[in-house]
Amino acid sequence: MTSLVLHDYFRSSASYRVRIALNLKGLAYERVEISLIAGEQKSDSYLAQNAQGFVPLLVADGQTIIQSLAIIDWLDRAFPEPRLIPDDAMPRAVALAQAQVVACDIHPLNNLRVLKYLKRDLGLNEQTKDRWYRHWIIEGFDALEAMAGEGTYLGGDAPGIADCCLVPQMYNARRFEVPLDAYPRLVAIDAACTGLDAFQRAHPDAVKAA
Repeated sequence: MTSLVLHDYFRSSASYRVRIALNLKGLAYERVEISLIAGEQKSDSYLAQNAQGFVPLLVADGQTIIQSLAIIDWLDRAFPEPRLIPDDAMPRAVALAQAQVVACDIHPLNNLRVLKYLKRDLGLNEQTKDRWYRHWIIEGFDALEAMAGEGTYLGGDAPGIADCCLVPQMYNARRFEVPLDAYPRLVAIDAACTGLDAFQRAHPDAVKAA
């Protein structure tokens, strides 16, 4: 058995993606909470493992893997069933494009370090910062709704990498009161996903410290 240790933060959406993927694969792992609020990701001991100082970080038999999409790709190759990224060229491209709408276009503009910079360095007030946050979710969701297809999940008949990215972003959208009426496919896919045990056990409320 491969020893898996996930360094993450309960509310980190990138970490949430990886927890979902691990659960969908049915893999046992040890979880180490890295408090982004307390700045633990910038400690010397953590930076020695992950020079970026981000979460998640997966340690597999002593070897480190960073970046959520890279971790999910590694999981898919190391533990092929169930597949989260299709093998065939065109379905693979579609799945990765959907995932990257969230992971590359929405999330990087709205993560904690950007929000802190907007307030601390640019002087935005809380209301303006929240407008920024909602704007980028709406722009990304407008595209993703059109890309959603007809399946139960973004991944088709079974959840895949795009669903691992969508559900945490839907969680963030609701936290920041983004109107979701314009996204019936995304809402339906999110509901289908969150009805599954793998997604429920990955939810921030399921893993946060008591």
